[in-house]
Amino acid sequence: MFFFKLPLHSSMSCFALAKCSVIAPSLSLLHQTRRSRRPFCLKMSAESPPPLTHSLVLPSQPSQPVQVVAAPGVSNSDFRSAIDSSLFKQWLKNLQSETGILASGAFLLKRVLVQVPGIVFARGPAVAVLILLDSDGETYAVLTEQVRVPTGRLVLELPAGMLDDDKGDFVGTAVREVEEEAGIHLNLEDMVDLTALLDPSTGCRVIPSPGGCDEEISVFLYRGYVDKEVITQLQGKETGLRDHGELIKVRVVPYAKLWRMTADAKVLMAIALYEMAKKEGLLPSKILSPNSSIY
Repeated sequence: MFFFKLPLHSSMSCFALAKCSVIAPSLSLLHQTRRSRRPFCLKMSAESPPPLTHSLVLPSQPSQPVQVVAAPGVSNSDFRSAIDSSLFKQWLKNLQSETGILASGAFLLKRVLVQVPGIVFARGPAVAVLILLDSDGETYAVLTEQVRVPTGRLVLELPAGMLDDDKGDFVGTAVREVEEEAGIHLNLEDMVDLTALLDPSTGCRVIPSPGGCDEEISVFLYRGYVDKEVITQLQGKETGLRDHGELIKVRVVPYAKLWRMTADAKVLMAIALYEMAKKEGLLPSKILSPNSSIY
């Protein structure tokens, strides 16, 4: 399930939350299994009103209409405002664009749920890693290409992830996420916390969207040398936890072009932190030897 906000009234700061199911063909067996379970029945003395619904037919999937459903508590006027909003229409357009999730036919949009307003997305702390690899006189950045339903597109990003517990192991989480998403093993002692260089008053983390989400990100740097064949091996490598629905490909791009290659905020924040820290001489002088391995 994925979430995004829809403005209900242009004159008010209130939002509806929409949730959509994007189902890959490989997951059809799972849904068949769920449907085969014995249904739970409950008799009520008074019938509940049927939910508000709306059906959409997308050009990318003409034979599979999308059901838009209002959650309990959403009025008819708010429901209509949500599905008629320019934000919702733009999201549907993004899904079907050349770089959209539905463009290839590998995914299917089945259902969108419009919920009540006033919701804060509580994600908690997270990490992201800027991996820079020097090879044959050029510096490369390692990115991941992932399906991002809220944008409706495939997005180039830094390897990143949420902390799984409250132990606060940021650097350990960073190393684990890089291994899961990029197939690269990094040593803990080679990681540099770029956000630790921020003024203590900031909490030494970056906050990408404080208006609607509590997420705070620690941005780490890894810098090393590799043979050119490693760059070739990484390019297009399929990774991620497939049983968790992670469909990830590794992308390697020249660092000099990185700032123009993606609009991902984590990438642009990491570039700013790295360049300013380098300019002010705040980065460690230690450089890995050419023989160091990232596997």
